[in-house]
Amino acid sequence: MTRPRRPSAQLVLLAVAGVLAARHDSRAADAGANERRLHVVARFGSRAVSVGELEDRIAGMPPYQRASFGASADEVRRRFLTEVVERDELLALGAESANLAEQPPAAYQIERALSAATVRDVRARIGPAASISMEDVQRYYDENRSRYEAPERYQLWRILCKTRDDAQSVLDATTRDPTPAMFAALARDHSLDKANNLRGGNLGFVAGDGTSREPGLRVDPGVVRAAQKVRDGALVPEPVVEGDYFSVVWRRGTISAVKKTASEVAPQIRDALWKARVKEETDKLVASLRANRLRARDASPLEASGLSLGTGE
Repeated sequence: MTRPRRPSAQLVLLAVAGVLAARHDSRAADAGANERRLHVVARFGSRAVSVGELEDRIAGMPPYQRASFGASADEVRRRFLTEVVERDELLALGAESANLAEQPPAAYQIERALSAATVRDVRARIGPAASISMEDVQRYYDENRSRYEAPERYQLWRILCKTRDDAQSVLDATTRDPTPAMFAALARDHSLDKANNLRGGNLGFVAGDGTSREPGLRVDPGVVRAAQKVRDGALVPEPVVEGDYFSVVWRRGTISAVKKTASEVAPQIRDALWKARVKEETDKLVASLRANRLRARDASPLEASGLSLGTGE
């Protein structure tokens, strides 16, 4: 059995030399590229624009906009320099000569631009909404499930009466003229529920168990069960017992049950989480800057500022 031949020391040295030469060439190329990016292509007073800065600004443009400056990379660079960069820099120098940055309109806009740039930096550090994990989406979904799951709900109008005879009399009048105007008038004149008699007896949308999204409102489940037996737009054909009272009930409409999975609402949840994170990070940054940079605040002069709010006061 023959042993495999080992490479000679000379071949090994040649291979190592080749690797080192390739690394050297790569480093030399990188150094050359970096040096080229530092070359100044234009000077405007004390301001210098380098190749790298020019290329970075061009790279930030949408492709269709970049293409409008020429068909070749060299043409794009030259036209962008002469038509955009030079114009902006010269106008900026004109503004500097006129001290426009210190005048209120421009100063406010500069402050807003810097403020917006800071917020953009916060957003960039947080990353896009799409980067939020599905685990975070599911956690938010579980904590806010009621937003994405809702039972069938019924819009109910109801007139609460003291006796069955009173309720039957109201029901007969409504049956003869089943219009919202008539029902509202009867609710105003006869309903013992003063919380909604001026709203035509409108209870809003109520779930099967009598719960409502309106704070503090809960409807007798018996009223809902009676309404479930008729179609939308129909009166319950007889007075409904409601505790010690009797009700005339009109089912006005229905909202179907809703149940969305976490996957179905993931884009909306990611957007909500992203906005919350941006706000949290921005608020933290503002709090830190306020603690370290706000030197003094005295609001007392504002009381005598004479500011008109346009209210006629």
